[in-house]
Amino acid sequence: MNIPVTRTTNPKPRPEDETKLGFARYFTDHMFVMEYDEGKGWHSPRIEPHAPFLIEPASAVLHYAQMMFEGMKAYRKPDGSIQLFRPDMNIARMKRTCERMCMPEVPADLFLEGLKAVIYEDRDWIPSAPGTSLYIRPFLFGDEVSFSVLPAQHYRFMIILSPTGSYYAANDGGLTTTRIFVEDEYIRAAPGGTGYAKVGGNYGGGMRASKKAIAYQCKDVLWLDAMEHKYVEEIGTSNAFFRINDEVITAPLDSGTILPGITRNSVIQLLKKWGIKVSERKLSIDDIFAASKDGSLQEIFASGTAAVISPIGWLNYKGEDYTVADTKVGPIAQKLYDNLYGIQTGKVEDDMGWTYPLGF
Repeated sequence: MNIPVTRTTNPKPRPEDETKLGFARYFTDHMFVMEYDEGKGWHSPRIEPHAPFLIEPASAVLHYAQMMFEGMKAYRKPDGSIQLFRPDMNIARMKRTCERMCMPEVPADLFLEGLKAVIYEDRDWIPSAPGTSLYIRPFLFGDEVSFSVLPAQHYRFMIILSPTGSYYAANDGGLTTTRIFVEDEYIRAAPGGTGYAKVGGNYGGGMRASKKAIAYQCKDVLWLDAMEHKYVEEIGTSNAFFRINDEVITAPLDSGTILPGITRNSVIQLLKKWGIKVSERKLSIDDIFAASKDGSLQEIFASGTAAVISPIGWLNYKGEDYTVADTKVGPIAQKLYDNLYGIQTGKVEDDMGWTYPLGF
């Protein structure tokens, strides 16, 4: 594929201090764009300056939310080269989401070629300080001018890039525990819905709960199941893991309400490799509170592309805090972070075959 490049004539100033990047506060100079028409397929791939773009007010996405997105990262290795982490998993999840949302699949080779092209164009933006990476946001939306509640016939696919630091970080840049709000009123997803798909509606519908969490000085929300408000599911934008009596437990994917996280899958594989008991099964919030009180709750942590591993020190439920062990970062969470981020950045040997060198 020959991808034409229109380079910016007004480059953005790059952040001077890579230790203060935050998350998604800065965006690089360029973005990848291509379009889809029913009967024609994907066409007009290009790299152009990252900038606002025009969209018709009657576009389907603005009214019926036919869209999807992905989240992934590129990492700078000690030798300066760049690599991705398990992009095949993102591609597979993107395919499932497109299928659920009745949108055209982006072929894997087309996606990777466009992704590599835009990263190459903005490769000097990729940070190298500890805890940093280049966050990649591919997204697809229907921009057909139509008020029909039917799948659009025209789509736009884009990839934008953002140099980022740690999602939740201590003052020294390392891991720190957070307080999480247990939501028992609103739900994130129900069986038969879009919980397993990476779509904006899942997050937009969760903002009311996020506001409640902030009111209780909590960083994020622990969702319970839609049917009984009894079983734990996800933590905000991340999958959740609970270590009780040396068993690590996470919610199963069979209900279709859990996002199949790439980091989640990686955590499960590493735990099994290390001989640590890990189970994908239902776990009630009452059992977690009981474990907190009797001392058998050893760790809780979240996993996701943005944070990698985020340890949790407290659960807040109906105004009461339930502590997780001594509220400090647990040994399993720390080991997982060190190994995952180490593999991603080339500082730990990748014996799992997860990294994808970009060749530049």
